[in-house]
Amino acid sequence: MDNAEKPFWKQKTLEEMSEAEWESLCDGCGRCCLLKLEDEDTGEIYRTRLACRLLDLGTCRCSSYADRQSHVPDCVSLTPEKARTLSWLPETCAYRVLANGGDLAWWHPLVSGDPETVHQAGISVRGWVMSEERATLETMHRYIIEDYDRPRRRARARQGS
Repeated sequence: MDNAEKPFWKQKTLEEMSEAEWESLCDGCGRCCLLKLEDEDTGEIYRTRLACRLLDLGTCRCSSYADRQSHVPDCVSLTPEKARTLSWLPETCAYRVLANGGDLAWWHPLVSGDPETVHQAGISVRGWVMSEERATLETMHRYIIEDYDRPRRRARARQGS
């Protein structure tokens, strides 16, 4: 297969991608939009099943992406460097995968051609998270999750019953 036949993510580095190519790498899983708590003493990051208030829980997309930082000032804008260094990015995140020399998974919309495959594969947060608006600062610790796989196993078990 020559370069003309290869998809852009196999031809270019993250730094070489156009803005449209970069944005299309987002698979719409919503995992990076989950609130995280940091232990001030150890620096350890704990993920919660609480989603940013801007996350549309059905589509797993930001409801105000273009101006999200005016609503959520600490929302992280990903860069190639951050894709290589942010330890809390999901292992399945296309930005992280490509930054580490991997390839997109079968369920990624750029591979499958269908934005629903990320949900069908159990990768997205659809169905097991809630908006941060349902919690208070004092109750956030109740929503800590150990890993991303546990909620997906529960969702699969429910589907099988």
